[in-house]
Amino acid sequence: MKKRIDVIANEEAYDNLSSFIEREEMNKTVCVYRDTIRMSIKPTDVQARLIALLEVLKRHSCKHIGVSYMCKNTIADKLEVSYKTVQRLMNKLEDLGMIRQVPMKRKKDMMQTANAIIILPVKDEMTGKPPVKESKKCPAIKTTTSFLKQNIKSNKRKAVAQSSHVDNSLENSLKQANFVAYWVPDVFSNLVGSFYEKAETIQEFWKVIKQCNKVVDYSTNKRAFTGKQEIKIGTKAFKEFAMKVKSGVKMHKGQFAYFNGIVNKLMNNLYFDADFMDNLN
Repeated sequence: MKKRIDVIANEEAYDNLSSFIEREEMNKTVCVYRDTIRMSIKPTDVQARLIALLEVLKRHSCKHIGVSYMCKNTIADKLEVSYKTVQRLMNKLEDLGMIRQVPMKRKKDMMQTANAIIILPVKDEMTGKPPVKESKKCPAIKTTTSFLKQNIKSNKRKAVAQSSHVDNSLENSLKQANFVAYWVPDVFSNLVGSFYEKAETIQEFWKVIKQCNKVVDYSTNKRAFTGKQEIKIGTKAFKEFAMKVKSGVKMHKGQFAYFNGIVNKLMNNLYFDADFMDNLN
């Protein structure tokens, strides 16, 4: 029997569902979850997809810290996987106690809309801290008028606490923010982000792709490969790079120089591959 949906999708509800006050707390939690996945999930492809999904959820949980409301089809497009795969990955993260999915409905027609996906705080068994008694109250299960009134005081207290140190904390948060630059495609960023945490490292790998894509017609500034082809080559090259790292290959000139060699070789081969050049134009 289908369960009744009580939570109405609005700003107040998403704020009530949030388990974090600052983004730094959420980022640290995701770091712990990444390490947990690497240690507990054996198939490397599943491991990489779970981490990539966590990264997508984190990046889209900044407005209401720790809460995102992207539909699964959008997430599937970002990860380049099927809708069913996203469902399975979501359920796996939920089983691991890392996220919770809350069914939502629209206010205008009371029909179901995209679930709110909540990144949960780290459990005590993951950190080794003494167990803390869990509250039986579930935040924002119902967004009725009486429920929202009960949360007004707590929300005001939270707002006052945040505004009291906004000048210092905002400056520190911006310095410590680990956002990947907008010019790095999401597909490539998610893949590399499964192995490297720092945004600067992810960006440096993408710069290698851009630098290897040489200009072939200076009158029009046309390059050998299109943007779509760059993404395809970049993901293929990085997967090969990751396999080399896992096999223990020595990189005497550094990881970026080694990656540069892989990309150059791949581009040289694919430039004369008619199927590749025609299909991704």
